[in-house]
Amino acid sequence: MNDRSFVVNKFGFLGADFLAEMEKHAVIIDIKAKTEIIREGQKNKFVPFLIKGSIRVFTLNDGRELIYYYIKPKDSCLMTFSSILTDYISRVYAVAEEDSKAILIPVSVIHEWLIRFPEINKVFYHEYDRRFSEVMNMVNDAVFHRLDKRVLNYIKQQISFTGKNPLKITHREIANHLGTSREVISRVLKKIENEGEIRQTKEGIKVSENENVRSF
Repeated sequence: MNDRSFVVNKFGFLGADFLAEMEKHAVIIDIKAKTEIIREGQKNKFVPFLIKGSIRVFTLNDGRELIYYYIKPKDSCLMTFSSILTDYISRVYAVAEEDSKAILIPVSVIHEWLIRFPEINKVFYHEYDRRFSEVMNMVNDAVFHRLDKRVLNYIKQQISFTGKNPLKITHREIANHLGTSREVISRVLKKIENEGEIRQTKEGIKVSENENVRSF
């Protein structure tokens, strides 16, 4: 899908006048993998919509991550949009998981569009609904599931995003993303491997064929 097709597919229901506004104000950027897009405390100047790739949205506590959600193609960042309705200050970090492309819309323009094109609220209501469900799943996972279940779910999630099985990822990366230590993750992965749910090879971590890798 080219950039024009993406815009029409995502926003075409708002009509020709809105699409003309998009063409006038939106900026399309390429983002290299591992690039930090925004950090906690920075002022949000744009609302992003992802065309391709994936972006990890998280917070940090004593250097450890707590992942809120991933932005996938056609998605926006709920936390970014939420901030422009208050103080414009980001409360999260966002990092590109892979080479990505996004449309950036200036926040001043979004404020104007919310008045001129009220139907655009449907886009953000949809984002709120999905992100709330994802954050609730994250909380349930952290509170009610043992760490081995969380680790396995995380690996499946990453395989679903990347389409790669085995998944090339280090124990430290998993630990950072799940808010624990590398030593703990190494023990958990060994346990999961002994139970036959994964295999660890030089190519990466492979989820066994009898394990379902669900879409996230």
